[in-house]
Amino acid sequence: MKTIVLPDELNLDTSKSMAVYDYESNKEIARQQISLNTNTFSFLQKGLKEVFFDDSSYAIDNSQFLLIKSGHCLMTEKLSNNSEHYRSVLFFFTNEDILQFIRKFELQASNNTTLYSTYSFQYDTFIKRFVDSLLDIVKLSPAIQDKILPTKFEEIMLYLIELKGVDFLYAFTKNIDDQTQRFIQTVESNRLNKLTLKELSFLSNMSVSKFKREFEKHFHASPSKWFQEKRLEHSAYLLKNKSKRPSDIFEEIGYESLSNFIQAFKTKFGVTPKQYQSS
Repeated sequence: MKTIVLPDELNLDTSKSMAVYDYESNKEIARQQISLNTNTFSFLQKGLKEVFFDDSSYAIDNSQFLLIKSGHCLMTEKLSNNSEHYRSVLFFFTNEDILQFIRKFELQASNNTTLYSTYSFQYDTFIKRFVDSLLDIVKLSPAIQDKILPTKFEEIMLYLIELKGVDFLYAFTKNIDDQTQRFIQTVESNRLNKLTLKELSFLSNMSVSKFKREFEKHFHASPSKWFQEKRLEHSAYLLKNKSKRPSDIFEEIGYESLSNFIQAFKTKFGVTPKQYQSS
């Protein structure tokens, strides 16, 4: 599968640190490999969006928008029932833009916050007006856009800080130098997402063969066996704590048939799913 590099493939002026792009499509895509060279807001307007990152995953509709760190992700775009188009307004910015913003407003983060590659926010009246203003700005000359966008960037960031606090900003300035830590984080956070080895390798920025080697080195099992174990453990949780029926969850756990799921569950736990649930 071809990797889409953004914002490079949108014919934007990549010499500019900030840019806005009104993206529309009438085609659905499934788990497209995306390489983001800069950070971006994805203000979803129409359709549904699903994204997988090394440390998190999200499925949103147009009541939400995402703030995404540069790097690799897998992206699915779906058309909603009441729309023939998918639309997302993208606002690109660099790590240096973040650092300048932090220095200008003399911001300080707490030391005990878990940082992620992306954050999801709910739309409100302010945000909707903000996105409308971006769509007006892209109609202006490039020279005027260059002058206005830094102010708009400060506006949205200050507003989100007022709502959510400042810590999320530091996810965009922290570099994870420990490749082993990042690899383990990628595997752990996607243990229930039913991604292929190729997709997991892409998120880890590795070849499939290297991914397999690193996996067996750190998890002491093959990827297929380890992920099966984790999904069966999750199925036990759903059966016992969520009162789910085996027929409700076997596909969610990654099995093509109920009988295969029952057999695998019995092999691991020594009892059938129903027996486990009633014990």
